[in-house]
Amino acid sequence: MDLLKIGMISFAHGHAFSYFNSLLELPEVKIVGIADEVKSRVEGIAERHEVPYYADYRDLLAQDVDAVIICSENVHHAKLVIDAANAKKHVLCEKPLGTTKEEMEQMIAACKHNGVQLMTAFPCRYLAAVVRAKEAIERGEIGDIVAIKGTNHGGNPGGWFIDKSLSGGGAVLDHTVHVMDLMNWFLQSEVKEVYAYAATLFREELEVEDAGMLHIKFENGVFAVLDTSWSRPKSFPTWGDVTMEIVGTQGVITVDGFAQKNDLFSNAAGKGQYTFWGDNMDAFMIRDFVKALRQGEQVPVTGEDGLKAAQVALAAYESVKLGQPVVM
Repeated sequence: MDLLKIGMISFAHGHAFSYFNSLLELPEVKIVGIADEVKSRVEGIAERHEVPYYADYRDLLAQDVDAVIICSENVHHAKLVIDAANAKKHVLCEKPLGTTKEEMEQMIAACKHNGVQLMTAFPCRYLAAVVRAKEAIERGEIGDIVAIKGTNHGGNPGGWFIDKSLSGGGAVLDHTVHVMDLMNWFLQSEVKEVYAYAATLFREELEVEDAGMLHIKFENGVFAVLDTSWSRPKSFPTWGDVTMEIVGTQGVITVDGFAQKNDLFSNAAGKGQYTFWGDNMDAFMIRDFVKALRQGEQVPVTGEDGLKAAQVALAAYESVKLGQPVVM
């Protein structure tokens, strides 16, 4: 089988570097180009690996490319995905899939119309603890799920993430979607209602919220709570977490996605640090994306999955504005 030719569009999101390195590990993949209007973001990595650079992503799309990975600022996802779809390229798009329901529906429709696949970047599905929890739930080990408590705490990422004109929102949009996708994956039930609180608590000068708490009701009767805050200070040992406590009628499963770590005390860093030694979730996600395309199979995490998770964040903003629950 021929090599799968993949290009990358924008390294605005830091995950792009991990995805690029994951592609390098796959002998069945050829990275055919990097497009980024900010050359300084990618100049070093493009030169080091002798990958062609394009200042205009449309020039990359005009090449012989099978698929692209998009890691731009959130507000550009829709245009980039739709243009890639119209160029007949498969797409892996960084989360959140989009910043409005309408644009995400347009992205999904464009990919379907052009016969290409759209995958949402939800690598947390590949964390060992998450995979084991999913398997235990499917075996019925905790009976029927009653409730879930989740967290995706993090530090303030700064940069374009705190510029609403580029991010589309703050901590709620940034951090709701990962754990929300896991809840959707575990429960296989639609969200019925969202009630949320959001505020700027840790850095008053921000124009976006850095704290959020969501209460979610599902159609199957399960209720959930999710803390999505950028509440970790610079001195905290790691960037953040992905945790879940899943309560069932016959037991409880506790998930700590990044617990496979060593404690490192570094004079150079000036603080204690957690060094993660577990499996590389990004590498597993990229591997599955490539495998699906090469074998002509459905990608494991679809555009519809991305829409479902992001819709909850958008409903949370509506709830904050109204001061009451929002029915989905």
